[in-house]
Amino acid sequence: MTDQALEHGARTPYAMAELGETIALGKANKAPAKTLALAIMAGMMIALAGVFYTTVSAGAGVLPYGIAKLIGGISFSVGLMMVVLCGGDLFTSSTLITIPAANGKVGMGKMLKNWGIVYLGNLIGSLLMVAMILYTDQWHGGHGSIGYTALKIANGKMGHSFGQALVLGILCNIMVCIAVWMSYSARTASGKMMAMVLPVAMFIASGFEHSIANMYLMPIGLAIKSVADAGFWMEIGKTAADFSNINFSNMLFMNLIPVTIGNIIGGGILIGLFNWGVFLKKD
Repeated sequence: MTDQALEHGARTPYAMAELGETIALGKANKAPAKTLALAIMAGMMIALAGVFYTTVSAGAGVLPYGIAKLIGGISFSVGLMMVVLCGGDLFTSSTLITIPAANGKVGMGKMLKNWGIVYLGNLIGSLLMVAMILYTDQWHGGHGSIGYTALKIANGKMGHSFGQALVLGILCNIMVCIAVWMSYSARTASGKMMAMVLPVAMFIASGFEHSIANMYLMPIGLAIKSVADAGFWMEIGKTAADFSNINFSNMLFMNLIPVTIGNIIGGGILIGLFNWGVFLKKD
């Protein structure tokens, strides 16, 4: 009996690879307008996970470092769950379109076009969430601790060298695409959700860099630094100068660009092409 004929139990790695190629092919062949809409939705979902992560991490310094990171990572995993279960288009997992591309089912031009549309949509969704969080003053919560945490997160992300950010991007999307890949083994929503929790928690807790998550986590820090008044700085006992890494140049050239390249390498090559070569490539 083939794996596809089974009604229960996890899919085999070979069946997971076939399903992964089918899903990636479907993403590549969707109408551009639908892709953009689903990408905006996914960007907002990942940004919402960023809001959750920032809120949960606020004041967590009283906990042991590793425990605080684990709690933050688990909370962030809800973002990928929402994207996968609701059918959003996320750039980091769309790098798996390298699989049907390697099999000759998707042209290079179509793959790059899809990546561009999804990346743009994710950015739009993320910035919409930044605008809403700023407008609602949610970052003032916890006597300014949420805003302070957002600043610390953004400052750290913009403090890497180009090479460090690139490697952290590779490591991140290895874990994100493994999380998505593992979800292919499950046949139920609960199974998919459980498969994704710990890989996502690992990349967050370890400080790896996710280009789309950073489209919220860095702009919100930059925005808070720009609009915060004297009362906020007094409340958190810091000044804008304490977050010197936060500026547009660092955000773009020391994070988004190298992290995006790293995400493509980690997801598209080290997960996508590896699994294609092992499970789908014809001898």
